[in-house]
Amino acid sequence: MTKEDIAAAFQEYGQLLELKGEPSFRTNSYAMAARALLSFEGDFAGLVASGRISEIPGIGSTLKAKIEVLSSTGKLPQLEALRAEIPPGLIQMLRIPGLGPKKVKAIYDQLHIETLDELKTACVDSRVAGLKGFGAKTQAKILEGLRFVAEVGTRVRIDQGLTAGAILAGRLRAVPGVVAVSTCGSVRRRQETVGNVGLLVSCVDPMAVLDAFAGQAGVIRVVERTENSVAVRLGIAVDGTLIEVNADVRVVSGDEFPVTLVQYTGSKAHVEHLRNRAVSLGFELTESQLTKNGKPLKLAEEEDVYDALGLPYIPPELREDSGEIEAAAEEALPRLVDVADIRGVLHNHTTYSDGSASLKQMALACKELGLEYFGVGDHSQSLKIARGLPPEAVYKQHAEIDALNRELDGVRILKGTECDILENGTLDYPDEILRLFDYVVVSVHTLFNLSREEMTARVCKALVHPATTILGHATGRLLLRREGYKIDLDAVLQCAAEHGKMIEINAQPMRLDLDWKYVRKAKAMGIPIVINPDAHSEGELALFAFGVDVARRGWLEAKDVFNTRPINEVIRELERRRSAARS
Repeated sequence: MTKEDIAAAFQEYGQLLELKGEPSFRTNSYAMAARALLSFEGDFAGLVASGRISEIPGIGSTLKAKIEVLSSTGKLPQLEALRAEIPPGLIQMLRIPGLGPKKVKAIYDQLHIETLDELKTACVDSRVAGLKGFGAKTQAKILEGLRFVAEVGTRVRIDQGLTAGAILAGRLRAVPGVVAVSTCGSVRRRQETVGNVGLLVSCVDPMAVLDAFAGQAGVIRVVERTENSVAVRLGIAVDGTLIEVNADVRVVSGDEFPVTLVQYTGSKAHVEHLRNRAVSLGFELTESQLTKNGKPLKLAEEEDVYDALGLPYIPPELREDSGEIEAAAEEALPRLVDVADIRGVLHNHTTYSDGSASLKQMALACKELGLEYFGVGDHSQSLKIARGLPPEAVYKQHAEIDALNRELDGVRILKGTECDILENGTLDYPDEILRLFDYVVVSVHTLFNLSREEMTARVCKALVHPATTILGHATGRLLLRREGYKIDLDAVLQCAAEHGKMIEINAQPMRLDLDWKYVRKAKAMGIPIVINPDAHSEGELALFAFGVDVARRGWLEAKDVFNTRPINEVIRELERRRSAARS
């Protein structure tokens, strides 16, 4: 087993212990061990084989023994026993926003509820409200959470879908006779969440590929099998967390691969549009072939399919039938922004607030990624839960930034803040503190239950403030975990455009906020977009790539994204905005 597999097993083990009611020091030890394993960058297999796994901090004799068992057998008897003891429905309950292990255990112990359906019935009957520590409001939130969980179903985030797709593609490439493998569908289009991880394979022995896919480790059940495809439900370790995903593979010949990849990548509407265009040009576009007068065309690459239809290549992120085929026909497709275009990031956290790395560590990690500047975005004073900075801490941080900028070469640290938007729309620092920053990201972190009108007015008031530079994570959503607060985003965009503010694509895969449709609206209104990772550690800085995916889906070019500018231009523009705010 890989370190990711073992970390996922430890995460699950700790979670099940928590549901059983074990003390937190014991349950937390497994979560900490999982993080330690994931952060280890050496020869993990060699360390296990030599019996030196305890050299990883936090791995004592008990955990060492469990790692050795997992590595050699792929199973852990204690984990198997817990899985048999804890009803699987309790794990599903943990997906309900605000329902943690202690509350789930209370529901199970006192009401003997084991499934989501039973929980819904108990809420409707008001039995949950009668439990100590719950009440009517908690019950109502559980009901709303049940509705949300039912809506998102078995979907996973794009970062999880991409990683699962890469793992599955690697397994398929190891099958003898496989010629080509590609992910397709919503994973390849980089949708924010995906319901299925689809793969396409060309090979010389279809049966071997289908057998390998259906029989791979982690398959929970085979959903469907045909002569050229297999669909499964499987558990897979992704970044140290065991997730369940729907996945399928389709096998085709090498000649069929390009056309089938087009068919299985685009949205249904995009593919239907292509088929209609093919007919208008005297072709027929089937599932696996492009034919003329009944004869299939020889097409070597996916680009050749579009070329035969009189179109330049359309990047997968655009294939939603939202005008991309018309733009391609007019040779008016945008040159989409790319990861390599990003020169720096402006919203990140350090140990001054709730980050896990120092200013210097984060700046050097940015330099290692090839970025020119690292922008601080630590929390403001009222957000106590995230160790928000009081004014004296701001002074201290700025002094350290000045010293580091004198010391470091090749990367510049910019003085920013993620300033809370308070309930009445005012900002969480007085003007004399706000004037100290190079830029100000304003965000909502509290009081999500305001009405649509109240929340819209709250955010727009913050945008009007002269010190505001960027609106952070505009809806507050957490994908598959929490819906965004009610807000009129069209009105917010209009306000941002009128007052010359920027809007962030928060690239954290759990957020991806603003979504691509509003990104495209922002572009049309001339609003500059900033792609930020909202990084809380060195490793999270690279997450800005997921924001680039959103930007590409929103038709953005490099010129539409503020942080594609070099450091000197960024400094000049930020100074211009600060001067305008002071006047």
